[in-house]
Amino acid sequence: MSTPFPFTAVVGQDDLRLALLLNAVSPAVGGVLVRGEKGTAKSTAVRALSALLPEVPVVPGCRFSCDPASPDPGCPDGPHETGGGAERPARMVELPVGASEDRLVGALDIERALAEGVKAFEPGLLADAHRGILYVDEVNLLHDHLVDLLLDAAAMGASYVEREGVSVRHAARFLLVGTMNPEEGELRPQLLDRFGLTVEVAASREPDQRVEVVRRRLAYDEDPAAFAARWAEEEAAVRARIVAARELLPSVRLGDGALRQIAATCAAFEVDGMRADIVMARTATALAAWAGRTDVLAEDVRQAALLALPHRRRRNPFDAPGLDEDKLDETLEEFGGSDDDDPDPDGGPDGPGGGGGQPEPDDAPQGDGDTAARPEAGEGGQPQPSGGGEQSAVRASEPFRTKVLSVPGIGEGAAGRRSRARTEHGRTTGARRPRGALTKLHLAATVQAAAPHQRARGRSGPGLVVRRDDLRQATREGREGNLVLFVVDASGSMAARQRMSAVKGAVLSLLLDAYQRRDKVGLVTFRGTDADVALPPTSSVDAAAARLETLPTGGRTPLAAGLLRAHDVLRVERLRDPARRPLVVVVTDGRATGGPEPVALAGRAARLFAADGVASVVVDCESGPVRLGLAGQLAGELGGTAVTLGELRADSIAGLVKDVQRRAA
Repeated sequence: MSTPFPFTAVVGQDDLRLALLLNAVSPAVGGVLVRGEKGTAKSTAVRALSALLPEVPVVPGCRFSCDPASPDPGCPDGPHETGGGAERPARMVELPVGASEDRLVGALDIERALAEGVKAFEPGLLADAHRGILYVDEVNLLHDHLVDLLLDAAAMGASYVEREGVSVRHAARFLLVGTMNPEEGELRPQLLDRFGLTVEVAASREPDQRVEVVRRRLAYDEDPAAFAARWAEEEAAVRARIVAARELLPSVRLGDGALRQIAATCAAFEVDGMRADIVMARTATALAAWAGRTDVLAEDVRQAALLALPHRRRRNPFDAPGLDEDKLDETLEEFGGSDDDDPDPDGGPDGPGGGGGQPEPDDAPQGDGDTAARPEAGEGGQPQPSGGGEQSAVRASEPFRTKVLSVPGIGEGAAGRRSRARTEHGRTTGARRPRGALTKLHLAATVQAAAPHQRARGRSGPGLVVRRDDLRQATREGREGNLVLFVVDASGSMAARQRMSAVKGAVLSLLLDAYQRRDKVGLVTFRGTDADVALPPTSSVDAAAARLETLPTGGRTPLAAGLLRAHDVLRVERLRDPARRPLVVVVTDGRATGGPEPVALAGRAARLFAADGVASVVVDCESGPVRLGLAGQLAGELGGTAVTLGELRADSIAGLVKDVQRRAA
């Protein structure tokens, strides 16, 4: 077994270490979500935590880690006698992003269950993590069906395995720790709320601290055992402090004054539900115990707010997590006592600051975004000349709910919510022989396959004689996520401020829809003489929205270049993820200028998509009393559908077909 990097040797990252230690003191806090860029010791710190946790008493031989003092009466390995037991180190179980459902919750032997009536159950990762840590690296990339199972287990403290009326239940209470890079996409709100605390981590910009990080890492890589031995004393001290804080925790008093501060803070920041209040109360209590106190002070409430509230204030995927610390201090002062008006920010382990690592939200407009308030030539819907110079970026209009755009046919891509697909979850549409391990039994088809052979197999009792060849896998139809590639016209013909604001609002609305439907997104823009890949395909709609916000306009309209660049993006992405089907959304008025025969070139480029069978939709941005209908012609060349900005709205009167590509039979 490899020697983990010592927890106390992690340089900086005070808020990360504090959040992990508070959960070690009080697992009821509810886990930690660690958000940050690559290479910031997220995984290192989490893996190092397990070595600090006290040993866990378990019933010998129980695969579900039952506590000998109070064994689970419904344990599949039970019943167990009370008392006795042995101790083992606390486990940290890692859930891979690509794990199967059976690997997470366990697998039931369907053949033995049907033929013998025996619940032969192989425990999964949830059973292994019981009374320990369940760690999910890149938790934001976890498949939806696994997220649903995690939510159920976290809410009920138990895992249920159901297979056609045969069920197994076991306890599954664990400390949920997840790490993620926000650039790869955000978490579903339901899972986000299940994490008690969240911390933002970033690499230090101090040269001395960066030098120390490199020095320690090189020393660890050279001789892990010797490096760990140098930190053994510090590790033992922190371990002893955790044990002492756990023993002190029941004696900590959470007074009415602190409770009023907690309630007032959650109300002031308009967090949803009551979970935030409960998590803050548990966190403040754990902070007091960690500091060796039996009373919760205002400084504990302040630190608890900085750890428990930022991720609960997001209203949509484009909101940055964070907390206004000035508003927090004002609320605590208004509802606090005279002794708590000056919170000490240095109450954490090893001196973590009270800032919680949460950046203040930057309300100032970014880049040239505030130019929307300044009148310029070209307002009022009058287009700029197609050969005009670059115009400053404008803000997007308010997003709206869009019509459903989906790819026709049935795919086999990653689970999502956009287009029809053959998936492991959804409605049953048929049965087939299993390829590999059986995961979803089709009971009727299995019985039908086994029934003709019962006499030949010597059946004498009421039970059905079932063999492996009789088992049938259920085929199911659900929804998949697609790659939605936006190809946005940023030329001078689109530069009228009101028009571009509406266009950005439409794209922002489609991005929000893509987030809700679990799509990957990409952004190609074209103007002047060329096209750019503003954002390669990613799961982060936040990144796409940020690129869109700062998109300048002006110049000619190289429509062919934009389409060809988009075609190249799809070609590369098809090699990386061949199962994910694309949907191309071209946002333009259809004009093509610049270079020889721009319209003919654009037509030839569009026909490449039609030849590949790529689903497409053209959002027609043409305005004014005289319409040329060029966007509709482009949609015909693409083999797709053209819709206006008004038709894109879900509440518009005009109907919009769900499938964006309709071909004659």
